[in-house]
Amino acid sequence: MRAPIGLRISTRRKALSISQAALARAVGVSPSYLNLIEGNKRQVGGTLLQRIAAELGIERDELTGEAEHRLMHELIEAFADPVLADRGMRPEDARHLVATSPGIAAVIAQLYRAYTTAMSSSDAYADRLRADPLLSQLLHQVLSGITAIRSGAEILDSVPDLSSEEQTRFLASISREALGLTAVARNLIGQFDQTSSRSRFASARQEVDDMIFAAQNHFPELEGAAATQRRRIDADGPFDEATMVHLLSRHHAVTIQRSAEPRGGKAFGYEPSSRTLWFRNTVPQSTRQFQMARLIAELNCADVLDDVPGMRRLASPMARQGARRYLATYIAGAILFPYESFLADAVALRYDVDALSERYNASFEQIAHRLVTLRRSGEAGLPFGFLRADPAGRLSKHFPLPGLLLPTSGHACPLWAIYSAFRTSGQIVRQVARFSDGSRFLFVAKAVSRASSGFTDVALPHSVLLITDILHADETVYGDGLNLSDSRLDVPVGPTCRLCTRTDCASRQEEPWSPGGESIPPTLVEV
Repeated sequence: MRAPIGLRISTRRKALSISQAALARAVGVSPSYLNLIEGNKRQVGGTLLQRIAAELGIERDELTGEAEHRLMHELIEAFADPVLADRGMRPEDARHLVATSPGIAAVIAQLYRAYTTAMSSSDAYADRLRADPLLSQLLHQVLSGITAIRSGAEILDSVPDLSSEEQTRFLASISREALGLTAVARNLIGQFDQTSSRSRFASARQEVDDMIFAAQNHFPELEGAAATQRRRIDADGPFDEATMVHLLSRHHAVTIQRSAEPRGGKAFGYEPSSRTLWFRNTVPQSTRQFQMARLIAELNCADVLDDVPGMRRLASPMARQGARRYLATYIAGAILFPYESFLADAVALRYDVDALSERYNASFEQIAHRLVTLRRSGEAGLPFGFLRADPAGRLSKHFPLPGLLLPTSGHACPLWAIYSAFRTSGQIVRQVARFSDGSRFLFVAKAVSRASSGFTDVALPHSVLLITDILHADETVYGDGLNLSDSRLDVPVGPTCRLCTRTDCASRQEEPWSPGGESIPPTLVEV
């Protein structure tokens, strides 16, 4: 849905006692068109938005409210939840609340987040108790162990003429059953601890996401640290894998190892005790270089990682650990793809991800990640959103784009290009997606598989999606050949099935949300 930019323009204009006609004349549009913008009935961006912001004497970001988009989307999800759906709250109510009472909106979103975390934990425990065959098996083992111990104890207690040899045998049997029962009890407790850990992980991930989104996924401190590390590497020799191997060995006594077999089911990893960074032979050079750069960041930039704004506000150790790993990954990307030169190449190649991958010897996902972080004030690249999905369709990574409602977990709309890319693995899929509010975005997706080393290895693909507003599509190579002004060929989509208002969609997977609380039956799909 559209952000309340129009309402902000109207509020600021009235506060400055500027008439609608005067502002329209100053920015070069008709009063009627400005009226549609202020009524949030027309999208505004690019140079027009910049001119309006300049005339109103405020920064462009204050009008777009990029920090508030996610808050608005969280409220929409909250209002769509069955527990609140019968209150009749609509997406327009969420937009108005964020624009007029952002503090109250933030409290509602925080309460709903706490509610969903608690419900997720409760549901997980209930599912285990009801349906988990392992849990049922463990409970049967506990019961069998108690029965065996009780039987042995009753014999010892009720049969007085047992020989010493028989008593010893029964005591040994009771001891064995007690040890077995202890092991089963540990496994049973571990199952519940595992469920609790997943709940804590979801909450910690939300904390880290908040920190990243508040910074618009751009950290000047990390860019500076990356530039310093890049200069150190360049001083050691040409920027390549061999130079980083030499630098890690000389400055940190880190050994790089290669092996044919994975370790613990992983293709690479770092062992601090032996100071060994190891890779399976099938790991591509782009991944090896990236992991070396990330290790350099962790070893050399510890203070910078801990001092990033928002880091100290993370409540849980799990969140701090996750944030630290993400920030080290950020520095690695900035080391491999220095800001100024990478942005210049991206503009020159019109954001062609495959061409940038070739130039920097990097993967599609690494390049897509870096494009999302090009948000330096006064020197920003095109604004991109980012999603990654696993083969089951679940979203495993996301960075939002202002104005676009991206699901934070679960599945997105099944019509999105991120899913159709799985049908043509290794090829770019582009799509002009149109949402029910009229907003239009260019989707660019590619499904890629990790390398395998043998017949028994399963190389699971994952799909990466880049998103930008249709206003910027012609600045990318992916807009070539598309009639961007004609929306008749757009693909009508929604954010997720539950939040989508298109009740006649044949691809719907679950019931849509009705603001009045009434259930709308999904479209029947022929089998």
